[in-house]
Amino acid sequence: MAKLSTQEIVDAIKEMTILEVKDLEEAIEKEFGVNPNAVAVAAPAEAQKDDGPSTKTVVLKSCGDKKIAVIKVIREATGLGLVEAKGLADKGGNIKENIPAAEADELKAKLEEAGATVELQ
Repeated sequence: MAKLSTQEIVDAIKEMTILEVKDLEEAIEKEFGVNPNAVAVAAPAEAQKDDGPSTKTVVLKSCGDKKIAVIKVIREATGLGLVEAKGLADKGGNIKENIPAAEADELKAKLEEAGATVELQ
């Protein structure tokens, strides 16, 4: 059998109906054990964008003047009891560790709205 060029194969596929292309896909998968849909194409390094760390830690620096409001937010976010949440509000420290960046930003906003000083690490 004569070897076909890449262009000849592409031209032949252009002339196929959708059902014929689907049959071709199934035949390739059966023959070679390769699922064309599962093949990932790596993007060039310059096209990949680094948005920073994917997880963050929310650190309470100060609860401010509205301690009760901050305690409520801490309890809601962590599920801690009243005594534990009050202790965290008094001393400061890590509220939640290694959480997704979006969740950390949301928690930071809630704590700052309640009057706390918060830092993301």
